[in-house]
Amino acid sequence: MNVKRPDQGSGAKAAFGAAPRLEAVVLAAGAGSRFGGAKLLAPWRGGVLLDGALASAFAAPVRRITLAVGAEGQRVAAAAEAFAAQRGELDRLRIVSTPDWALGMSASLKRAVAALAPDVDAVFVFLGDMPLIPPGVPAALADALVGDIAAAAPDCDGELGHPALIGSTLFPAISRLEGDRGARRLLDGLGPRLARAPVQDRGVLVDVDTQSALAEAEGRAVQTMEAR
Repeated sequence: MNVKRPDQGSGAKAAFGAAPRLEAVVLAAGAGSRFGGAKLLAPWRGGVLLDGALASAFAAPVRRITLAVGAEGQRVAAAAEAFAAQRGELDRLRIVSTPDWALGMSASLKRAVAALAPDVDAVFVFLGDMPLIPPGVPAALADALVGDIAAAAPDCDGELGHPALIGSTLFPAISRLEGDRGARRLLDGLGPRLARAPVQDRGVLVDVDTQSALAEAEGRAVQTMEAR
């Protein structure tokens, strides 16, 4: 995976030192109204849909994962705790509540980022309804944080996908976000300070908003497994 960025050393190590302090947030506060409700608890490959995003977050090069819950908060939190416990990594999971989740994705993003440890250098932002993130993407994004790069995101056919990796210099701007676009408006305004990691796997773009989208994602997951 070749990343479009300046040649200034070895990724996050060059930007933040020998041991960059990276964490992840998983946004899981929405009601899933287009899905019919309780979207993140829908069956997914022997578990629930949220498991796909959690698996990607736990596999990323991070110290800890912060899950922002809102609608169906107790049930979503319980599902996440069960997933982490099954992996023997419950100590890496933190859950924060988003009582104002109805204000949009920015509300849960702000809550999650505010809960990060103060020494965090950058945070991966995963969406709870995106279960098909290719396993090599987070490490490639971490390698892209060099020099003046403020954030990194996968680029599939010219379209930015998820997760995004956002440096701590942007945390104050995150605290001022409003609405349902999350951090996308920040990324759009970064220009050359955004590293774009070319990715062929469209899993970085696949989110599950409807029942039919879930069926399509399940089919894509099966095809991916058969191709390996």
